[in-house]
Amino acid sequence: MTLIISNTILTAIINSKGAELISLQNNSKREYIWEGNPIYWGKHSPVLFPIVGSLKSNNYTFNDKKYELFRHGFARDNEFKLVFQSQNQVVFSLQSNHETKQVYPFNFELQISYTLKENELVIGYKIINNEDKTIPFSIGGHPAFALPMNFENYALAFEKEENLASFQLENDLLSDKKVAILLQEKKLPLTYSLFENDALIFKKLNSKCISIIENNIPILYFKFDDFPNFGVWTKNKAAFICLEPWLGYSDSINATGNILEKEGIQLLNAKETFDCNFSIGIV
Repeated sequence: MTLIISNTILTAIINSKGAELISLQNNSKREYIWEGNPIYWGKHSPVLFPIVGSLKSNNYTFNDKKYELFRHGFARDNEFKLVFQSQNQVVFSLQSNHETKQVYPFNFELQISYTLKENELVIGYKIINNEDKTIPFSIGGHPAFALPMNFENYALAFEKEENLASFQLENDLLSDKKVAILLQEKKLPLTYSLFENDALIFKKLNSKCISIIENNIPILYFKFDDFPNFGVWTKNKAAFICLEPWLGYSDSINATGNILEKEGIQLLNAKETFDCNFSIGIV
């Protein structure tokens, strides 16, 4: 099922499977979200929950019991229930069930909302802990933005001065190796060679807003105040760039496997709720 929300500036389309944003157009019909061509990558903007990235050996332990959970978790592959719809907002819900408890043994509700506010689309995540105990989680966005011109025509502009160091992946796990990423006047010119070793992974940024520049002109900005970690990714010769706000990231190569000891994991107290959001602004 797909849902459409719109205002006088923007129109967004969201698929109830994964509560995934699949289209964002301005009133001139320019498309800002990647088409999802499976030759390169068949997604558009999946949500990453209850983990971000990969676990060591694709499993973790909780209370001495082992659970198998694959890269980026299960939310993106599940059908969400529509719980609210208006002209400019939709809210979806995924509740724990027998299947989710086989890999993530907690009672939870994940709500994902999409709200149009003038030239911005605000994507909100709400995690509700229905347990009488603390639950661990990570969550993140993975929106892919369409780049219809040559990849080298684009750059990322950072809000603040950055001394960037990207943590390198080894077999999908974070190593201790870091590679310096050099900016030119707070801008990162895009080249496919940047991604020869997969995503750029930043555990911390000074900036909370990054713009996509097309032929030296900003076309959109991306605000992520609630997210301390960030990923940037594409596939070779693919016409998209992913800007990924994260709360958490892949296991390190030295991870113990205990989910409560996982670096970057979030802990949500019994019966409490956690809210965060990011936004896409069209220039």
